[in-house]
Amino acid sequence: MRHALVFGGSGQIGVPLLDRLHDAGWRVTAVSRTPHHDQPGLHWLQGDLDHVDGLPRAVDAIFSCGPLDHFARWYAASKVDAVRVLAFGSTSIEVKRGSADPEEREVAQRLRTGERGVFETAAARGANATLLRPTLVYGAGRDRTLTRIATLAREWGRFVLPRNAHGLRQPVHVDDLAAAAFAACDVVATHGQAYALPGGETLPYRDMVARVLAVLEPPPQLIEVPSPLFTAALLGARALGRIGGFGDAAVARMRSDLVFDMEPARRDFGYAPRQFRPTAAMFGS
Repeated sequence: MRHALVFGGSGQIGVPLLDRLHDAGWRVTAVSRTPHHDQPGLHWLQGDLDHVDGLPRAVDAIFSCGPLDHFARWYAASKVDAVRVLAFGSTSIEVKRGSADPEEREVAQRLRTGERGVFETAAARGANATLLRPTLVYGAGRDRTLTRIATLAREWGRFVLPRNAHGLRQPVHVDDLAAAAFAACDVVATHGQAYALPGGETLPYRDMVARVLAVLEPPPQLIEVPSPLFTAALLGARALGRIGGFGDAAVARMRSDLVFDMEPARRDFGYAPRQFRPTAAMFGS
């Protein structure tokens, strides 16, 4: 029986990944900050990438579904033997590289450093690493973009966007990301590679938000306003502490196309993500 070590096992990608590993007959040791009860074939450890007791000495594969920079540091210092490593990063490695926001540039730098560290450590140990870069993640009600939009829209009964928020997006469902990690594990062509993992449909930012609002009950109104008015409203909301995470750079990107090529992932391990068909359950209650 093959044995996997999964970091972030209770996270939005980790949960469906555990299901796939279980269904395929893997034995799994999963790590989470919160306590969980063991199940047949699944042993939980409480901890994180800074400290966790009871790790196995050797496994067939390590999957990281948490912060890449933390995983890279853990992996470099760990003594767990594994011939296969798959870790999630983010397309922010490219998107935020030239951002006007220094904090976003720092995110991109941490991702680059993390990817380089994982590949270098794997090479030094004779292991084979693959990095997976999701774009705009949704599906478990725990993401920081679409679920946040849904939450604010429910609270306010409306959601405001600047006009011409037509930058293209490719939202990707958590189940498709779990499927990608599972499929890539046994494909030799993925060794030493990093893959963008966009969703299966490309659509304008405004239309993406409209689809989210349409599945909520009752459907909040989508209001589009001139950019100066939107900026003023955003500043007011920030001052009142009612909104966070929508910085000036993020707002500017609403008009920019963030489109990534899934062909390498499709070619190498059959990546086939779904179209964007949201439901209210995907964004929590």
